[in-house]
Amino acid sequence: MRLARVACAGEVFWAALEGDDHLRHIRAPFDRWAGLLAARGAEVLDLAAEPIALAGCRLLPPLEPGARAFGIGLNYLSHLERLGSQAPAHSLGYIKPASALIGAYDEIGYPPLTRELDYEVELVAVLARPLGEEPRASACLLGYTVGNDISARDAGRQIARLDLLTQKAMDRTTPVGPWIVTLDEFGGAGQPALEISLSVNGERRQLDNTRQMIFGIDELLNYVDARITLQPGDLLFTGSSHGVGLESGRFLEPGDTVEARIEGIGRLCNRVGARRRLPAARSVGRLGMPVGP
Repeated sequence: MRLARVACAGEVFWAALEGDDHLRHIRAPFDRWAGLLAARGAEVLDLAAEPIALAGCRLLPPLEPGARAFGIGLNYLSHLERLGSQAPAHSLGYIKPASALIGAYDEIGYPPLTRELDYEVELVAVLARPLGEEPRASACLLGYTVGNDISARDAGRQIARLDLLTQKAMDRTTPVGPWIVTLDEFGGAGQPALEISLSVNGERRQLDNTRQMIFGIDELLNYVDARITLQPGDLLFTGSSHGVGLESGRFLEPGDTVEARIEGIGRLCNRVGARRRLPAARSVGRLGMPVGP
């Protein structure tokens, strides 16, 4: 089953897709159906009788209001080796604000505090229920979606320190979607083996498989949950593979079209917007990043 969050005719709601061009409004509240869908099926969704044309809707990030987005870095060995590094002893996590997320076909914002805007296709896990005492964390998932974890690679360079707030959290920089594909479509709990790829202006830059993760889905979920209790609707970006701009120096430019795909889920297709500028009154030195052309 594919579940999308959409804006249509002035309303924002969750919907279940039917075929490739229609959907049905899910009338039940998210917290009533997310944790029960796997056991009880579509009956818990209270689907509207009349289908809606997908073409008349805008696909939003599949994030329930109030849910959080977490990210994991350093999770594909091929990427680390190309940077002259090796597998870490444990995961590296961060949090993304909801304001960083955009829909599957929305424009990527080009923030004023970077000149090295990078792309990273990632499998994103979506929580259906808290992990609690579940012996296998991935059994608590609603399903998976596609993410493009756009990063400001020059963040923190001037102070020679990691600056994840600038690198990962800036407004309207992170496409997610187009929908959530439910866990049963991937054989249930466990580590999925899905081809992931990304192209810029039609040129393939990334190609790998999620089975190459250093830390698997269960381990990543447990890592985050041990620090911040995961809740229904939370998203977890699971890391990106080799081929990113940081390895080659080929970063995104205004006007570029970025397409991220994951086997069995779908694709994101986003254009990079014009570089924004800070208001003239802001102190460039205090912000620590250049804002000129």
